[in-house]
Amino acid sequence: MSHISVAILGQGRSGYSIHGQSLSKMTDKYKIVAVMDDLAERRRRAEQEYHCSSYDDYRDLFQRKDIDLIVNALPSYLHVPVTLEFLNAGYHVLSEKPVVRFASEVDSLIEASKKSGRTLAIYQQSRFSPAFVQMRKIIASGVLGRIVQVSISFSGFARRWDWQTLKSMNGGSLLNTGPHPVDQALQLFGTDQMPAVFCRMDSVNSYGDAEDYVKLVLYGEGRPTIDVEISSCSAYPLFTYQVQGEHGGLTGNTSHLEWKYFDPSQSQEHQLTTTPLQNDDGSPAYCSEDLVWKQEEWNVSDALSSDPFSSMSEVFYNMLYDTLTKGVPLQVTPQEVRQQIAVMEECYRQNPRFSM
Repeated sequence: MSHISVAILGQGRSGYSIHGQSLSKMTDKYKIVAVMDDLAERRRRAEQEYHCSSYDDYRDLFQRKDIDLIVNALPSYLHVPVTLEFLNAGYHVLSEKPVVRFASEVDSLIEASKKSGRTLAIYQQSRFSPAFVQMRKIIASGVLGRIVQVSISFSGFARRWDWQTLKSMNGGSLLNTGPHPVDQALQLFGTDQMPAVFCRMDSVNSYGDAEDYVKLVLYGEGRPTIDVEISSCSAYPLFTYQVQGEHGGLTGNTSHLEWKYFDPSQSQEHQLTTTPLQNDDGSPAYCSEDLVWKQEEWNVSDALSSDPFSSMSEVFYNMLYDTLTKGVPLQVTPQEVRQQIAVMEECYRQNPRFSM
């Protein structure tokens, strides 16, 4: 299999602007052979741009024998049933996020994948965000010491009135935006155990009945506290990432990171004392010192020739290509996504107003 033949379900913002645009540039690995969409103008555009066939009903694709991979970019509430149909029919499937609403549904997809012997992948491309990858490298280097807290904020000020604001269609900020920061949060927390979860939601600027504000805290013994904020009410978003560590910290966004730290081996050691501190003149002193800080920074423009959004897609699809053609294990596994969905399920349990 030198080229993977792809059919994309849906030609909306995800199907067209993300998957279609990415795959059409990776002609050495992928070929778009078909698309499906309800709207005739979208089908005509796909035919012209991809030189492919188009359909108004995804069931028509079952008649074709030349399709290797289905990309399910349909509205969120159709991810589970349609993905199941194609897995059971013997197709590899890449589902857009959120893949499901409940963890038990992930189990059904995993079981169908195992039974059919086909790959189930979930499009969590933010795992490969250049800034997130760089931040993980900095944390892993140890220069910040033990990590106490990581804050992740995918926030801004916006009003929304489309189907993504409806609970009945699996809309809302947690399911729509949340898979990106929650996936990153679990990578930092550790996927070997389920974190404790605290969550509060609200609906402020949304025209539907789903949430547009989420405050989520993940915590556990011996793990960093992970603070995730997804808000449509933040007129002054200050950062995307902020790390608090034993020897320093980091702050920044998807374009720029900066961090500072001190070397404990080159800093004065202190002894705990209960004797009142005082200055040389005998006056009361505050417990303070002058640490020698090292400061560094990273800019995405220095690391990439393309924009970060395209880079994430390219890395993800290269990873998927290696899985489908060489049997290389997925770097974003359905089991990891199941943990993410379990966290979100607990969030909705704590906020029954926004549960379906």
